[in-house]
Amino acid sequence: MSKTNFKTRLKKNDTVKVISGNSRGAIGKLLFVDRDKGKVIVEGVNIMHRHTKPNQKNPQGGIIRREAPINISNVMLMCPKTNQPTRIGMNVIKDENTGKVTRMRTSKKSGEIIIS
Repeated sequence: MSKTNFKTRLKKNDTVKVISGNSRGAIGKLLFVDRDKGKVIVEGVNIMHRHTKPNQKNPQGGIIRREAPINISNVMLMCPKTNQPTRIGMNVIKDENTGKVTRMRTSKKSGEIIIS
């Protein structure tokens, strides 16, 4: 079975909105993007509780709260201009002075270039 490489234009530290699931409507920052599995971890979303025994690292033990991964298709990037969820497009921009070609992420809703 081959791994599926999800083509995503989301990057770490992007602000996203959860569009489906238990945490629908929540807005947070992307902490981690796993393109191979198609999962993302969003700050403050999909909190899980892990019960741990006392160990060297955590001598007290107890319940540890942390974010669990959610599917990458359940989040949308927030447009920096309109502050609404938007799809992401790519524009090829050529620098006139150097002739260098760069690909920039753009918001489909406002056309604004997304810098991260």
